[in-house]
Amino acid sequence: MTSAIRFILNGEDIVLGDFGPTETLLDYLRLKRRLTGTKEGCAEGDCGACTVLVGRVTGTGLCYEGVNACIRLLGSLHGTHVVTVEHLAGKDGRLHPVQQAMVDCHGSQCGFCTPGFVMALYGLWLANPTPGRQQIESALQGNLCRCTGYEPIVKAAEQVARERPSALFDPLERDRTQIMARLWAIRAEPQTITVEKDGARAIVPASLADFAEILAQEPTATVVAGATDVGLWVTKQMRLLDPVVFINHLTELQEIEIGETGLVIGAGVSYARAQQALVDDIPALGQLIDRIGGGQVRAMGTIGGNIANGSPIGDMPPPLIALGARLTLRSHSGRRTMPLENYFLAYGRQDRLPGEFVEKVFVPRPAEGGQFAVYKISKRRDEDISALCGAFNLDLDADNRVAAIRIAFGGMAATPKRATHVEEALLGQPWQWSTVSAVRDAFDEDYQPLTDWRATADYRSLAAKNLLTRFFLETAGAPAQLHRFEPEDA
Repeated sequence: MTSAIRFILNGEDIVLGDFGPTETLLDYLRLKRRLTGTKEGCAEGDCGACTVLVGRVTGTGLCYEGVNACIRLLGSLHGTHVVTVEHLAGKDGRLHPVQQAMVDCHGSQCGFCTPGFVMALYGLWLANPTPGRQQIESALQGNLCRCTGYEPIVKAAEQVARERPSALFDPLERDRTQIMARLWAIRAEPQTITVEKDGARAIVPASLADFAEILAQEPTATVVAGATDVGLWVTKQMRLLDPVVFINHLTELQEIEIGETGLVIGAGVSYARAQQALVDDIPALGQLIDRIGGGQVRAMGTIGGNIANGSPIGDMPPPLIALGARLTLRSHSGRRTMPLENYFLAYGRQDRLPGEFVEKVFVPRPAEGGQFAVYKISKRRDEDISALCGAFNLDLDADNRVAAIRIAFGGMAATPKRATHVEEALLGQPWQWSTVSAVRDAFDEDYQPLTDWRATADYRSLAAKNLLTRFFLETAGAPAQLHRFEPEDA
């Protein structure tokens, strides 16, 4: 056991043994290291002003991802390479090509958001040498600019892709082999780390078995994988958490297994890592991930965390429930598996015993010839919390009757929940408009949604019914037509 985490900051090796479990990377950079190019905007992972890159060694090499430093906790950095905007320019002061493109294309006005945009585009530049417009816009989902407008920033991304210079200029390309060796050296000494400050502890287990042992001894510990939820407990609610156990480095939780009937996704797999596997296997579910946060949130947030926290508006549980997913919980004593829908007991309560944690989830593929769709309704298309999220999984028999159907919604009850009355009303019935229109009111037996700032109860109820209509139209071969209401329509 040791009492310090180790990581690389730009080019410097860091050994850090004096921090609290809720201290953020942003505060460390700005207050302790005076790297003030990284800005604090929203302090909740929405605006992207604090974007930095974090590199980690994976099975395919060294991977860099843009993350929100404002909600990235220091304890999660062991064995990583943190890169800030100060690291990009050459030693002679020459701007990095991404920075120069922002200047050339007039991509900055007040400039506050600019370092975050530069880092987001730098991450794209490293990962994709020839991005199209869609890839560029996706890379910028997690960054907000209130004065420049996005077109000059998009043009900067296009310019740097067209005029890509020699990789020898870029510090991460130039030093990749050296950085990998230094990170491997950190990983070569796996030890459980406990850092204590003012009586509060940050714990970094050496392995999954150590994690299970720690949680058996500390069943009330806060477990942090991506911190996209817990980070806001710290920055917005000022919670004092002790102890905090960091698990984002545990490779045993980051595996994706593709089998004959579906996928097994480890609880530590991020949205970004899961997306392509899901797009290939269950396209509708994979496409949903592009609507979850921005790229920085998808790089940090995990599917297991979205399940474990039991939020009634989490985006992943409704489609997973509709698919019939099964959850595996693990503890020091062993494992148990259950249907995912049984995990959610009531608001803030899940079927998780003291010392248990979410280990993995099995996601079945839709039946051959089946129809599966998931719809997210939110005020903004990108980077917004759901007002409601509905998923439909339908199998028809040879006579076009409903042989099986599973419908699940988030945002409609205290937990993610199936529409059992609607399912029962549809089962065995012909899949036609008269059937669907007759069962719409059965939603009122399944859900009594609340009114909050995201949507009224009436809106949620009507939207759920309309999503069933949309699903019918799409599966019946009549694509839903979206109509944008203008003021004169009101």
